[in-house]
Amino acid sequence: MGIIDKRLEELNIILPEVPRPMANYVSIQSDGPVLYLSGSGPIVEGKVLYQGILGKDLTVQEGYEAAKLAVINHISLLRHYLGDLDRVEQIVKLLGFVASEREFYEQPQVINGASDLLVAVFGEAGKHARSAIGTSVLPMNIPVEIELVVRVRA
Repeated sequence: MGIIDKRLEELNIILPEVPRPMANYVSIQSDGPVLYLSGSGPIVEGKVLYQGILGKDLTVQEGYEAAKLAVINHISLLRHYLGDLDRVEQIVKLLGFVASEREFYEQPQVINGASDLLVAVFGEAGKHARSAIGTSVLPMNIPVEIELVVRVRA
């Protein structure tokens, strides 16, 4: 068992099945040592666990938990693709979209759910550049969607 898998165990994180693309795209694309991960939401084994708009239907804490679930899906995808999560050299960039009510301005606090989890799991390698963007709606009425850019070791 690798270092990252041990850390997941210590954090009581059980990775779900690898999510499948929901349209005509791939979940992960590589360009040398850089991996681009398509958007992921709080969907576990095909079931949407959080739905709604932040500031209207959901609290910041619920959005935070939804962002964590989206990143857990990415970690599951990385394990499947790489075989060994210890190959992750750096989480380079996180792009987070938050379905937001017009007067909701706490997108960064919501996306902290994803960022905090990446740092807890990957340590220094989990620290990343980031954007947290409010939008009016996301597919399937999910409250958050996360994309990642990851650099890996050969």
